[in-house]
Amino acid sequence: MLSQQHISPQTPTGATLQPGGATFRVWAPQASAVYLHGRFGAQSFDQLTDDRLLKKDNRGYWTGYQDGARDGDRYRFWVEGAGSRGYKRDPYARELDPENFPNCFAILRARDGFPWHDQGFTTPEFSDMIVYQLHVGTFAIRRPGIASNFLDVALKIPYLADLGINVLQPLPVDEQEAHPNMGYSGADLFSPDFPYVAVENLPFYLAEINALYNARGQSPIALADIASGPGQLKVLVDLCHINGVAVVFDVVYNHAGGFSVAGQFDDSCLYYLDRRVNGGNNNDSLYFTDQDRGTGGLAFALWNADVSKFLVDNARYYLEELHADGFRYDEISTLISTGQGSGWEFCRALTSNLRGFRNRILQNAEFWAGRFSDIPATALPVVAPAAAGGMGFDVVQHDALRSALRGAVGAASGGANAGVPMSAIAAALYPPGFDHGWRAVTCVENHDLVLAGRDPRLPVLADASNHRSWYARSRSRVASAILLTAPGIPQIFMGQEFCEDRPWDVDPRGPNLLSWAALDDPSDTTRRDHLRFTRDLVRLRRDLPALRSDNVHAFYQSDKDRVIAYHRWREGTGDDVIVVASFSETTWTGYEIGFPSRGFWKERFNSDVYDHWINPLVAGNSGGTVAEGRALHGFAASAAIVIPANSVVVFTRS
Repeated sequence: MLSQQHISPQTPTGATLQPGGATFRVWAPQASAVYLHGRFGAQSFDQLTDDRLLKKDNRGYWTGYQDGARDGDRYRFWVEGAGSRGYKRDPYARELDPENFPNCFAILRARDGFPWHDQGFTTPEFSDMIVYQLHVGTFAIRRPGIASNFLDVALKIPYLADLGINVLQPLPVDEQEAHPNMGYSGADLFSPDFPYVAVENLPFYLAEINALYNARGQSPIALADIASGPGQLKVLVDLCHINGVAVVFDVVYNHAGGFSVAGQFDDSCLYYLDRRVNGGNNNDSLYFTDQDRGTGGLAFALWNADVSKFLVDNARYYLEELHADGFRYDEISTLISTGQGSGWEFCRALTSNLRGFRNRILQNAEFWAGRFSDIPATALPVVAPAAAGGMGFDVVQHDALRSALRGAVGAASGGANAGVPMSAIAAALYPPGFDHGWRAVTCVENHDLVLAGRDPRLPVLADASNHRSWYARSRSRVASAILLTAPGIPQIFMGQEFCEDRPWDVDPRGPNLLSWAALDDPSDTTRRDHLRFTRDLVRLRRDLPALRSDNVHAFYQSDKDRVIAYHRWREGTGDDVIVVASFSETTWTGYEIGFPSRGFWKERFNSDVYDHWINPLVAGNSGGTVAEGRALHGFAASAAIVIPANSVVVFTRS
């Protein structure tokens, strides 16, 4: 039966299991009636009678308690308003039933009960982070033409842990109306996307997953733990954590819906949830406004406290129930535009609320300074503390180093006599204006950039005529090596680690899928060599604290020779690193470079050795060099070194 038992002002919005039943709460302030229908236990309820009517409070929330409701039951709301009447999905639904979507039921799911193993996990320090970005549907395809799911990705965690990354950042995972998709057009923000939820072969997945738990000395889970979409997503996070990998979710709070008109919202979603008269003014649509700054969907009505609370509740759901370690917030640039009302205040409230939940979660804003005339031309207010009037984000996506590196790779592809702007790389090594280098999330590839039809992958940019040539391989290594030895939080896009040359696409049936098979092809060493290169480079960054510090000084650059040298160090520790990079097609010998002190400097890394591993023709410094020459480049000593063509060499004092 439906009653007001267990209902109070603290009743959570959405559906919440209680002893013996569940509470339901939905916001529909202009509705004249809201009924709870569904299949609870062995009974179905679809009557428009008083005993199915929820009770409305003075804030426009409708509530009720369903006796006998349990995990896995189906429910939905019948809403009557001045403009229409019909079913609406719960905007807070933790899972949706794919049957008859979008005119479907929500699935009642417990908020707890998963047997977590990650109690000892701590989110890495921001300066230590190395991010791996992937698209769930195309990252780990096991069956041709079928999108990979959360469990498929979970089975790849040992690969990611061995690569050395410590932050996994999947593209948005919430339900989308179009399939396949990139993830930026959703409206059901709590429910996982249907293609990402495994419905077949669950015993197989369970055995494989429990083998991963066993390998880490952890207890097994049961089939029931992976029977639901939220359960499978929790397994993915849990396995990441016990393998030392944080999970940062990509969320879209700047808009909802597709990259077209509002008509893409179906009649059962949160659009006009209280069924007011739709007179063509989206300001009447409850959750949205008529403002848009290029997102294609509709902007949330952030001036409304209940709308803002919906988004904050969504973020807290990821943190509390899915054990997330932070967020990448899509296009804050559009969200804080004055055309969208109180975006600035919303950002401040959001970051402050979540920071109080946990001391160290990553709050990463995609903010492009100066994109619109009415937003700041600098990212500094974005990362300024909320208490000081800023928005309170920790870091921002940053394209200065990306643009410089891709520009250099593209210029180098013009041939031996082309000018390559090494000085531009020098100017971009430290993100300008920030108090810490880790405020910038840097990359050379990402989902927006190398999507099919946009910009090329690194090896294609390096040599458009032959993506497997020495030019393609070596220039790709130089760009990645500079990325991973510069300040910032480096981000790797899926496939970049093994020199993927195909663009990426959202379609699991298309031609642009990751070349996993090439890693096992004995006739194709390029992928394996580059994977080894990336793995060793990631370990180098983690082994040398100076590479994770704020300190960098590009003390030498020559556009003519295509050479740059920079110093990384930690204050007062004697921990000094010299990085020398070259886009020259010629190996430089006897090239004088300044060093901070006299004595032996060990060659800790040489990217040339990874070409046809182990490269029998490697050019290098025989394990190191002795700095004892004249003062040079502002340092007390210098050495004449070998700089292999299209390579990076790294020297340390020991």
